[in-house]
Amino acid sequence: MTQYVGAGPLTLRRLPAGRFLAVVAYAVSIGAGGLNESLADAAIATGPASKVSIRPMSELKITATIPIGTVTDWVAVTPLGVWVGSKKPNAVNHVDPNTNQVTHVALPGDPCAGLAADAESLWVPLCGRVNQLAKVDLKTRTLVRTFDVGPAGPEGGIAVGAGSVWLITDKHGSLVRIDPTSGSILQTVHVPPGSYNPFFSDGRIWVTRAEGAEVTSVDASTGTVLKHFPTGLHPRFLTAGGGAVWTMGQGDGSLSRIDIAGQQPVIRLKLHTPGLGGDISYGDGRVWTTMMKTPLTVVDAARSVILCQWKGAGGDALAVGYGSVWLTNLSAGTVWRIALSDLPEDCLPLKSDR
Repeated sequence: MTQYVGAGPLTLRRLPAGRFLAVVAYAVSIGAGGLNESLADAAIATGPASKVSIRPMSELKITATIPIGTVTDWVAVTPLGVWVGSKKPNAVNHVDPNTNQVTHVALPGDPCAGLAADAESLWVPLCGRVNQLAKVDLKTRTLVRTFDVGPAGPEGGIAVGAGSVWLITDKHGSLVRIDPTSGSILQTVHVPPGSYNPFFSDGRIWVTRAEGAEVTSVDASTGTVLKHFPTGLHPRFLTAGGGAVWTMGQGDGSLSRIDIAGQQPVIRLKLHTPGLGGDISYGDGRVWTTMMKTPLTVVDAARSVILCQWKGAGGDALAVGYGSVWLTNLSAGTVWRIALSDLPEDCLPLKSDR
């Protein structure tokens, strides 16, 4: 059983450009005798909310508004283009970053639990009468096959790494390693119940526990569970970059930073964006999050500093690539393309961080 301890002594530190942040820092490790938890000192106290640059969505310059379907969700950037999931119709949709032209690939179910790509294929968990896994060819943009293994339910995730596809298949925390050719299950790793979203980075599978407040790391070569890290409440979607794994807490609207090297304690940053859904991505030295009513938040990854936050309609899924942010407007059935070069100057990381 995982036990969580309370916050330690609080100290103050002023950040560059006069910004202040609310951060709670924790450290967790697993020793030979079981779970060994230690609490690091709280790093930075809460500063004035006015220090965060909150802006209206109308301020953002939209390079293109691209129609996808009745509902758009999930975005993945690959070397061969951008892919966006849709409902009505159930499909994944390839967007050519050179022309913004869309190619629809019909699916036999609802693309309900993320997208992940390897060098050749896009992997799409499907919800339906029987949950399945779809394999789409990135070059031909065609459905190759569906496999009889599927996600635990909607809002889960999928990962590709170490020559395998990784998926949580039930509420009990069964993380399965799938052969990308045959679709057969090669291994089942047991992570905490209520964990649904895997992500591959630095030779490990990182899995958020949406029904708790932790991330589990798994050695992708052996399937050995390595560590558990405490996070904000109800973490679900996650990304990696800048030497860290980042996850959003749907329950408390936080952003948690886990140092991949294990040299720093976990940092929890208050974004004030609680709620269901949402998404997170890393790109251009920044962490990008989206949530309904707060479609875009930008964080300087090197300093864990909130740079800018936009309020208004739209949002729910995003990715960064091809010099742009690709941000869905869920209910409008579109994806916005926002050029990184068009963002306000004060929403850029410090030059020393770039």
